Amino acid sequence: MSQIIVQLREELNANIDSQTKESEKRYFKEAILTYGVKNSTVHQISSKNWANIKNLPKQAIFTLCEELFQSGFMEEAFIAAEWLPKIVDQFQPEDLTIFERWIDKYIDNWAKCDTFCNHTVGDFIMKFPKQVDTLMAWAKSPNRWLKRAAAVTLIVPAKKGLFLTETLKISDLLLTDTDDLVQKGYGWLLKAQTEKHPTEILTYVIKNKSIMPRTALRYAIEKLSKEQKSLAMKKD
Repeated sequence: MSQIIVQLREELNANIDSQTKESEKRYFKEAILTYGVKNSTVHQISSKNWANIKNLPKQAIFTLCEELFQSGFMEEAFIAAEWLPKIVDQFQPEDLTIFERWIDKYIDNWAKCDTFCNHTVGDFIMKFPKQVDTLMAWAKSPNRWLKRAAAVTLIVPAKKGLFLTETLKISDLLLTDTDDLVQKGYGWLLKAQTEKHPTEILTYVIKNKSIMPRTALRYAIEKLSKEQKSLAMKKD
């Protein structure tokens, strides 16, 4: 274990807050592994330690991040997810295979999934848009976190109006999934697209509302106008 990881874990242990630890558990159905450190403090620890590693080669930073993900601790995963977007200029197309492996092996709750995918994987797709087809394969995975990742990776680009076609393809693949966290993932993606493409998303929802789970539908239409919501929710 590198001295950087040792130091980082010492700082996390020194900032454990029992109240934070208990409150965090309320947001998850599954058991979570957490120090119980406030998010603002985790960010401070992340920034402080980033200063010590920012000049390392990409592969060395990847190795550190994998060690953080591998620990299972929420805070360590968040730190890795903060570090990685800082080296997006060094990403290469083959790195997506590494990110997929990390999701498959280490991601075990929605917060880790979203924190990693919204920015690291989302930034990667923005840099290498031709790689977006890989997300279609993720949407067909038996792993619930890869399925959610297929959707939440495109959240930030979707807010800019990008990848509408791919958003609808991913939503088609996940449309009737029975996992509520997958439903919330693609519903959130559809909602993000309503910022630039409200008409297209409304049309999609109306077309599919008879089979779309209510959870996904409610997420998708959250930002639409009152009139549009009424159309989406209207019974045939």
